[in-house]
Amino acid sequence: MPDRRRAPGPIDRRCAIRILIVGGGCAGMAAALHLQRGLRERLRRGEVHLTVVEPQAYLTYHPLLAEVAAGSIDPRHVVVPLRRELTECKVLTARITRIEHATRRAWADAAGRGEPPAPVELDYDVLVLAPGAVSRTAPVPGLAEHGRGFSTVGEAVGLRNHVLEQLDLAATTRDPGLRQAALTFVFVGAGYAGVGALAELEDMARYAVRGHHNIAPEDLRWVLVEATDRILAEESPELADHTLDQLRERSVDVRLRTTLESAAGGVMALSDGSRFAARTLVWTAGVRPNPVLRDTDLPLDTAGRIRCLPTLQVLGPDGRALPGAWAAGDCAAVPDPHADGAPCAPNAQHAFAQAGLLAANVLVALEGGPHAPGITEYRPEAPACSTSLGLGRAVAHTRRGGRLTGRRAWWLHRARHLRRLPSSERRVRVLVDWVLAGFFPREVVPLGRPERAAPADERPA
Repeated sequence: MPDRRRAPGPIDRRCAIRILIVGGGCAGMAAALHLQRGLRERLRRGEVHLTVVEPQAYLTYHPLLAEVAAGSIDPRHVVVPLRRELTECKVLTARITRIEHATRRAWADAAGRGEPPAPVELDYDVLVLAPGAVSRTAPVPGLAEHGRGFSTVGEAVGLRNHVLEQLDLAATTRDPGLRQAALTFVFVGAGYAGVGALAELEDMARYAVRGHHNIAPEDLRWVLVEATDRILAEESPELADHTLDQLRERSVDVRLRTTLESAAGGVMALSDGSRFAARTLVWTAGVRPNPVLRDTDLPLDTAGRIRCLPTLQVLGPDGRALPGAWAAGDCAAVPDPHADGAPCAPNAQHAFAQAGLLAANVLVALEGGPHAPGITEYRPEAPACSTSLGLGRAVAHTRRGGRLTGRRAWWLHRARHLRRLPSSERRVRVLVDWVLAGFFPREVVPLGRPERAAPADERPA
């Protein structure tokens, strides 16, 4: 059989240019939207083919998951269907398994639920890597059996249901040990995800206990475990300290320089020597680059992220840009000038900003080559991060270096994420959710799990 491999030479302008985007998260979808807009006419004429490969058929907007867990937003409104927005792209619901950039080929597995993988081979001319990151776990005894994640809509809704079910359990049981364990909630990891999820759920649970005559807000125990000496490591020390004070004023037990040693049997054993039972354990201790990067021939740094130039081009072995390879988002080690050249933090702000620049640079490179003078470096704006701490409460870092707290920070936090949502329809739906939540009381009914329909002879008359 003939050898199908070919050298990555210049793109033949007589053939359609094939652009492959790996990942449909914040960076991947945003890059696809920008490229779709910039190449719309060429896409329609068949001069360019744009393919997006993502295991899920939608983008999950993670910064709003905490409000999904608290019931402030309908779960469907923080997911954006890829095919609805990327109308000029070919979207493959598949998982990339290997990339061989030397021959400009990638392999993917497209599998339905319960079906064997169906391998797909993809040829490309330009590669955009944005597979994002996955949750970082640790070999903690009992974590797999008792721990819960917080990275998907399903996990956010499941955690909300679980917390409300624990309140119901505590209100009905006569076992004091079981009651105390049901009212104890442990979160491991004090980044934006952990702090936001704990604060929103604590605020929701404080409201929910009004419906239980035998549970008071003071009966709830919230424990936040963080291995480092501060929370919100990406924020300024002043704002992080203020957030810490806010949590402790709400009786949240924050354990700094502490790790979870074991969760076996539902008993939390911490490195400070404390041991207590808890029926709720949420693991939000950071992320790591997508493992698919290990199955490529692209250069990785010690953390497993793709080594990139400030232009978002993949760094080649000769120290120059690797032709036809680009990366952005959580998987890319892009130098951050605000952090003395250290890689940019894995957050939505960098992902969206990098995606826009990457698309602009790809358009320039398609016309003038990988070293065209119009290709620019990533110069991120000053950090503008924020997190909600419940209804009407938040902390926010402004672009001018200032900080806000309380209701003003809450409004700013919501405005930022409403603007960043990559779908005008979803922005309207989320806004309507917030408006309605301002007029009506919280919904604090657990949805529970779908149950099998009872046989006809067992149904009530």
